[in-house]
Amino acid sequence: MSDPQMPDLNALLGQAMQMQAQLAQAQAEAADTVVEGQAGGGAVVIEVTGGLEFRGVRISPDAVDPDDVDLLQDLVLAALHDAMANVHQIQAASMGGLGDLLGGGAPGAGGGLEGLLGLGGGLLDDDLEDDDEDDEDDDLGHPPLIPPA
Repeated sequence: MSDPQMPDLNALLGQAMQMQAQLAQAQAEAADTVVEGQAGGGAVVIEVTGGLEFRGVRISPDAVDPDDVDLLQDLVLAALHDAMANVHQIQAASMGGLGDLLGGGAPGAGGGLEGLLGLGGGLLDDDLEDDDEDDEDDDLGHPPLIPPA
């Protein structure tokens, strides 16, 4: 006997599989999308795909001043940050409504599974190691989440 109150599990599974396929397609399209990051009004432009493949860097000759290398370095860094913000936007858009649940929002925002697991800061292997360097991350109070290599 089937309970009329119970959902059809086969239908639910089919819908879940269809959603998974659509999500994978959207993520693949986002990974192939090329975005730009700019700084200095376009003096420095960085091209990167949604899959984090850096494609190019354009620097205007006007931005190159041998007496002010620090400014050029700051412009390149600002363009990288802008490019990464654009990548995160297309990645979040590709996730649709699932982005917040799965941590697809702004990195480090602590939402979704990222926040649930306490990984809001984006810990790296090097941050977790108790190496010879005196890092503030050395004494985390728990075993490393990523074992040292």
